[in-house]
Amino acid sequence: MSWVTEISQPILLASAAAKARKGRRRARGRNIATYTFLFMVALFFCLPLYVIVVTSLKSMDEIRQGNIFALPHTIDTGAWSYAWLEACVGFQCGGMEAGFLNSVFIVIPAVLMAIGVSAVTGYALALWNVRWANSFLFALFICAFVPFQIIMFPLIKMTTAMGVHGSTFGVGLIHAVLHLPILTLMFTNYYRDIPRELMSAAMVDSGKFWRIFREIILPMSTNIMIVVLIMVVTNVWNDFLVGLIFGNKDSQPMTTILNALANAPTGTAEYNVYMAAALETALFPLLIYFVLGRFFVQGISAGAIKG
Repeated sequence: MSWVTEISQPILLASAAAKARKGRRRARGRNIATYTFLFMVALFFCLPLYVIVVTSLKSMDEIRQGNIFALPHTIDTGAWSYAWLEACVGFQCGGMEAGFLNSVFIVIPAVLMAIGVSAVTGYALALWNVRWANSFLFALFICAFVPFQIIMFPLIKMTTAMGVHGSTFGVGLIHAVLHLPILTLMFTNYYRDIPRELMSAAMVDSGKFWRIFREIILPMSTNIMIVVLIMVVTNVWNDFLVGLIFGNKDSQPMTTILNALANAPTGTAEYNVYMAAALETALFPLLIYFVLGRFFVQGISAGAIKG
């Protein structure tokens, strides 16, 4: 029997090696296909951004040559300063700077009100025995998907009656109201993962609603806070319709000014200025994401958003 073993052992080893090589080839083929697909997706999203950046750094004479993918022969940053300080919208020639300040004054109250109210509401619905909690959550779920156009006119009447229509605070208030349903659902879903034993011990220790929220719940909410912060800031900053409807000429955000600048019916089309203004509008949410991006990923993986 020893000679049979001596003959079969090399054959088995060769077969195992062949299978291993075949598995490596399959894995390599899957990796190549995956990376090719990811490269195509990245190219699809990055190519327009590349065109915007290089166009903003060209002079109009170079843009008129028609090669939108070519790098600028001479880098010209004049369009950036002009778009920020001097670009005219109607009879106002303050550039994007005024819109930037308006957007900041809109984002701050929107973030504070939306996150503050929804965090407390989600905490109460998830961890305290609130009567009709499930019915309330179902109503919030329905409200989260109601089109804005349906409730637009009642909101206009409400903000006018409150005296905040046409102000940056009024625009921020509308954004906060529109974000409350989905944020409350997210906070409720997140807080339901907190162990009941911890809440029971906290109630025995103090039993106070606000003390438990301040000393126990908030320190455990870093992940979800980062997630909703990035979501709210991005949505509010990039919004156009709410700022257009609820703001006036002195409280319009950057997106509204950008649209008016790019669609001006008169004058010469200055594409480098338009591209520079678009990039200036997008820089703030991009900066927020780059600073807090890794916390955003941690928050999602920790269960802040569940399917």
